[in-house]
Amino acid sequence: MISKALMTAALMALTTSAFAQDASHDAHELTPADVKFQDDPAFPKGIQTAVVYGDPTKPGLFLIRVKMPPNSVIAPHTHPVFESVSILSGAMGSGMGEKFDKSKGKVLEAGSLLLLPANHPHYVWAEDQETILQVAAVGPFDLHYINPEDDPRKK
Repeated sequence: MISKALMTAALMALTTSAFAQDASHDAHELTPADVKFQDDPAFPKGIQTAVVYGDPTKPGLFLIRVKMPPNSVIAPHTHPVFESVSILSGAMGSGMGEKFDKSKGKVLEAGSLLLLPANHPHYVWAEDQETILQVAAVGPFDLHYINPEDDPRKK
């Protein structure tokens, strides 16, 4: 099991080396105020994202932050690559499988980490507070909803 100190050190290393949309290997510092969230058509209304490093559509490491309003849900989906999800603030529910069932999930508090293999069906939700996540992966990255009707890009 990963210790809290190790997890905190890893999160700090990732966030302090990141800078919005800049994939160079130069040193950068990034504060929460520097992160500019915006609506993202791949997610349900109200959920916003910010690319803090790299480009998820291209090969290579990228970091994105996801801001979920209270009680929001991202329906069952997969990604074509391994992803690491760090809960920076709030609390995120996490469930595995192709059907959304909160009772079969687990709530992950700030400081928790979710590691998911490529093409693994899962779903997430925010508890009763705003939740901010950081996703780290190697692109190209995409979001494939299990049920195409859940995909906001098709509405």
